Formats: sequence, C-alpha cells, structure tokens
Amino acid sequence: MKNNYLKKWEISLLLALSITLCAGAWAQGRSAAISGSLIRLHVVAASDDGYEQELKLRVRDSVLAYLEPLLDGADDASEARGIIAEALPGVRAAAESAAEGRGVSVELGREAYPTREYESFTLPAGIYESLRVTLGEGEGRNWWCVVFPPLCTTAAGTENALSALGEAGDILAPGGEIEIRFRLVELWGELLALLGIR
Repeated sequence: MKNNYLKKWEISLLLALSITLCAGAWAQGRSAAISGSLIRLHVVAASDDGYEQELKLRVRDSVLAYLEPLLDGADDASEARGIIAEALPGVRAAAESAAEGRGVSVELGREAYPTREYESFTLPAGIYESLRVTLGEGEGRNWWCVVFPPLCTTAAGTENALSALGEAGDILAPGGEIEIRFRLVELWGELLALLGIR
C-alpha cells in the first residue's frame, strides 16, 4: 500500500512540474510575442524637482515629434528598430533642443519594464526593446510609453495600433479568458525581469 502512495505522490509531483513547465513555456511565448511587436520610449528626468519633471515632458514631446514622421511607414518592430537605430543622432539632437543645456544620453537596447496600465490595455512586465533618453544624471522619475506602434501620442490611435500588432494586440486587449492568461504572462515577465534574463 505504501508503494502505491509513493507512486501517486511522485506522479502528482511530476504532473505538477510538467504543467508548470508548459505554462512557463506558453507564458514565455506570449511575452516574446508582445515584447517583439513593439518598441518602448523611456525618458528619465535629471531629478524629481518639479521643473525637471516638466522639462522631461518637453523632451519627450520633442523626441516624439522627431520620430513620428520617421516611423510612419514602418511595417513592423524590426523595421522600426532599424529606423530608430539610424536616427539616434537626430533623436539626441531633438532631445537636446528641449533639454535647456542639460546633458542628454540616448541609447537603443533591451530594458526591463514593470507592468504598465494604459486606458484601454495593459502591458505586462518584461524585457522590451527600448529607446532610453536620460537627462543629466538621470536621478529623477521616469516616463515611458510605446513609440512603435505609436501609442504615445493619442488614445484614439490605440485601437488601430493594437490591431496592427495582430496576435500580440489580441493578448493586450482586455476581456474574458485573455485576462486570466495575461496574468500568467505578466508574472512570467516579472520573473524574467527580476532574474535579468533577456
């Protein structure tokens, strides 16, 4: 009788492990579909001083005004990434034009983000391609959005941008079963970000 109990326990443990691994693989795939479909913009202020926070938003507006026409014809995140990479000197110049003499650093790379809720959708925590603009020492609060597809500018364009994401847009849109699955993707993204796995 004892041997049967141990076998059931072992089978239960193996089944639980298998389910966990499958769920993790599914969440990783969903997270990759989301993060691979967009590029985020991250602007970090020099400090938390009120004026520096306002300046951060003016820099954001200048960078977005520069990038919007360049990214208008981009069909996917890969093409947008190439356009942004080539335009980094122009992005820096746009940021400097609004930075009132503060030092500006601009880089395109992968960066960990927390979960971010927008009006009509939520992005899970995870590692995303990111255009990072840092003002001065970058010790202030930050601001972020999605620069491709263009979700930074208008809420009206959000629905069109989500539909342009295809399957990833379906994951981001709220409702029904998607929310249950989405929490798993979010938790997986938080774990990867915490571990620094890219």
